[in-house]
Amino acid sequence: MKDELGLYYHPQAGNTLSRVYVRRGEHGEVEFRLWRSDMPDVWERHPWLSMSVVQDASELYRLERNADADPLRLYDLAVARALLKEDEA
Repeated sequence: MKDELGLYYHPQAGNTLSRVYVRRGEHGEVEFRLWRSDMPDVWERHPWLSMSVVQDASELYRLERNADADPLRLYDLAVARALLKEDEA
């Protein structure tokens, strides 16, 4: 899907309160940014993130045994690549 902020997907089925926006970074890498309608400041506080940053954060959550907060549950590289490919076609 696409709106004035860019390409996005809903990271949790049935939950339209959250969106993950995707774009190509400066060097062509996929970047993500979270938006939440119930928490507008999330967009301003959180910058665009590369997949390597998301993976590093995921490892921290794994070490803390906090799987429920694992960012890999929100930031889906396969979905992001599919959206970007479709948009670039």
